[in-house]
Amino acid sequence: MHSAHDSDWQTTEPETATGQANASAASVSPEEIARFGAIAREWWDPTGPMRPLHAMNPLRIGWIDRHLPLRSRKQSPLTVLDLGCGAGLASEALAKAGHDVLGMDASAEGIAAARKHLEENPLPAGAGSLAYRIGSAEALVTEGVTFDAVVALEIIEHVTDPTAFMSMLASLVKPGGWVFVSTMNRTTRAFAFAKVGAEYIMRLLPVGTHDWRKFVTPSELGQYGRQAGLRLEDIAGMTPSLLGNGWRESRDLGVNYIGAFTRG
Repeated sequence: MHSAHDSDWQTTEPETATGQANASAASVSPEEIARFGAIAREWWDPTGPMRPLHAMNPLRIGWIDRHLPLRSRKQSPLTVLDLGCGAGLASEALAKAGHDVLGMDASAEGIAAARKHLEENPLPAGAGSLAYRIGSAEALVTEGVTFDAVVALEIIEHVTDPTAFMSMLASLVKPGGWVFVSTMNRTTRAFAFAKVGAEYIMRLLPVGTHDWRKFVTPSELGQYGRQAGLRLEDIAGMTPSLLGNGWRESRDLGVNYIGAFTRG
């Protein structure tokens, strides 16, 4: 295998007539791709359909960055894959934190929105690099590309086979590297808040965004990781702050949570 620094991040997968990159059904559901692609142009609107992710993003990125090993100025930045990056909310934040980031998504519309936002809002001085690619993780596995860290935020509850998905994440990270996964717990409270409340009552998300039956419990996530050869190092709940629009880290894993794994 070769590192991400050796690969051409700008290369994109061949696109079909519908504008969607070829992807294996093992990890990507065409219905899910189409659903999120339909709102790609609104992704960067902090008051739009992705406003919960805007509010949650500082917590997610701060938590991830805190777990990643520090590099001296003489060392190259960490390479990070943001898989299922959508329009690049996490990708841009990770690059601003100083990492070399590849944002990858199977939605051509999502990647187009990510590239447009980056073009209109260049990264500041001192940031890492950022490139986007249309395609599936399977393409990277075939190419033998590996990264210092792989990030999959709010993705596993949308894939068709979470066991195979975690194995794929493990194959994309270097030995000793980190894998970060955030998702929602399959609890009655999560159904009430993340499904009924967010989609039908408060209209924070488009109706149909989530299927509660595909939510993942912390024990299941840990099991998927172990089966993939990953070790769960840390896990934390993500809870909306009562004092504002932000989110805070908590011990409450009942709805949203994030886990950090390492590959031995």
